[in-house]
Amino acid sequence: MSAPPVTVLTATPEEEAAIRQAVRTADPALITPNARVATARDIPGLVDLLSDELVSGPIYDIPRPIDPARIGAWVARSLRLREAGEALLTVTPDDRGQIAAYSRITVWPDRSSAELAGAQRADRQNSGQGAAGAARSFGFMFEVLGVRLVGLTAAPDNIRSAKVIEAAGFTPMGERLSRLPDGGSRRSLYWEMTREDWLTQRRLFQDGGNDKT
Repeated sequence: MSAPPVTVLTATPEEEAAIRQAVRTADPALITPNARVATARDIPGLVDLLSDELVSGPIYDIPRPIDPARIGAWVARSLRLREAGEALLTVTPDDRGQIAAYSRITVWPDRSSAELAGAQRADRQNSGQGAAGAARSFGFMFEVLGVRLVGLTAAPDNIRSAKVIEAAGFTPMGERLSRLPDGGSRRSLYWEMTREDWLTQRRLFQDGGNDKT
């Protein structure tokens, strides 16, 4: 289960309301041109995507085992949380209409904070697209949703994600325990970045950097 950043910020009522409204209305195409909010029609495609351990293996907050019922409940809950201004689950289809990537932004409006998880299909990994996509997602959270802090986790052996996160300028903050949907936990590397730092870093990172992800 997603957990708010270690650093605690307090949003004003006005800031919290603005963040909630942004989550409800923001267009995912601002991240990737053909991205959209995930709905029930995307359940089969998400099951296909996430059934590949190369895609879902490093991600801690996906419901398991991966099947239509659990993914359907996850999609439905994400839609309810979007209406509350607290989450945004998106999918990106390829040119054949198959789901090639997903992302899920969890937001804590009262803390002006967010977390990002996501992955792309195995045949699209190591293509150089991941770093640029991550940069667009970070910019979306800070500049469109309006949060002031983003926390990110990665499994200790997820070298690809760690390289992207650190290239973006996130500050390493050691490890934290990530709670799993089944009630268990796993060790995760942990990073944070403030909006102020992102605005300083983005010119260096918007071209996707030099790392292949």
